[in-house]
Amino acid sequence: MLRHPYLPQKIGNMSSPEPPRVLAELVAQANVRFNGSRPWDIQVHDPEVYSRILRQGSLGFGEAYMDGLWDCAALDELFYRLLAARIDDRLGGLVRLRLFGEILRHSLFNLQSRQRAFQVGEHHYDIGNDVFEAMLDASMSYSCAYWAEADDLESAQRAKLDLICRKLELRPGERLLDIGCGWGGLARHAAERHGVEVVGITVSREQQRLARKRCAGLPVRIELMDYRDVQGRFDKIVSVGMFEHVGPRNYGVYFDTVLRLLEPRGLFLLHTIGVDRTGLHADPWIDRYIFPNGRLPSAQQLARSLDGRMVIEDWHNFGQDYDRTLMSWSARFEQAWPQLASRYDHRFQRMWRYYLQSCAGFFRARRGQLWQLVLSPPGRRALYRSLR
Repeated sequence: MLRHPYLPQKIGNMSSPEPPRVLAELVAQANVRFNGSRPWDIQVHDPEVYSRILRQGSLGFGEAYMDGLWDCAALDELFYRLLAARIDDRLGGLVRLRLFGEILRHSLFNLQSRQRAFQVGEHHYDIGNDVFEAMLDASMSYSCAYWAEADDLESAQRAKLDLICRKLELRPGERLLDIGCGWGGLARHAAERHGVEVVGITVSREQQRLARKRCAGLPVRIELMDYRDVQGRFDKIVSVGMFEHVGPRNYGVYFDTVLRLLEPRGLFLLHTIGVDRTGLHADPWIDRYIFPNGRLPSAQQLARSLDGRMVIEDWHNFGQDYDRTLMSWSARFEQAWPQLASRYDHRFQRMWRYYLQSCAGFFRARRGQLWQLVLSPPGRRALYRSLR
């Protein structure tokens, strides 16, 4: 069997247990086998894996990996095959009951309310800047890079930042609001290269601390704030990788807030992950371990929310670039693990590897998209030309 350099050896002396027929037939539809010999096959170390999948679906599958109960030499390729075949939609029985509970939770409660807005910052972005500094490029861009003419992560992320600024038609002296500014990479780029004044907001204390340090000496202000509480007026507004935390119940409020803050002749660029069909819940494993309360929008949801509110000047999809971005992050994370291991345990390593490579498979299967929308207020008369 081919073995990935980061995978542990089998637990104990267990032989490979036979899977239940229903699961074997299910994954076979994606050309995947339990205990097969190909890099994307699932190597089972403990038969408990099967019961976890049958009881809990993707949540049980992910937790079993974190616990070391199964391995795969090519997680990204495994998830590409499973998601391309929509195996996640075909799980039945008790899993459907659990998914029904998730649908009710997302339908009955506003999981992205003001009271919950800072939870994702505390749970994900505040885990430690050292993980993100090791994994990301020099600009600390934690969103899809633009690989059209790039050969490495650094140049691909610079190309993405430049593309955003060009699409926004930034001019010296303008005020730019960055909703969900992360570690300040875009704010710094826009201030240094385009001469604009930037206000960046984040729900992560760790992001705020490092972003302020990285933007020191520039006309950049970084605030710990929910987007609904921003005041003032801005020539341009941008939001990169934050809309995924807004939630369908708040889309109207979000775009109304943008309109309230944006000058009548201004532009708004929305950079967000999207999904190929409208769903009723988030993936349970991602929701519990990576991005609590997150929801990915569909094109239908975005179009409905923008209808009558803003003009769509441009809608650009380069979701296939996210596969390459995630695999670059994964390689950097694994390379840096010896330095991170003193602070984070082995279960965290497996969780983070599973997160990055399963998401790469998600985009490779074209289930996930990456959209950049350029939007303008109603009545803006200036001509807009789309850029790539």
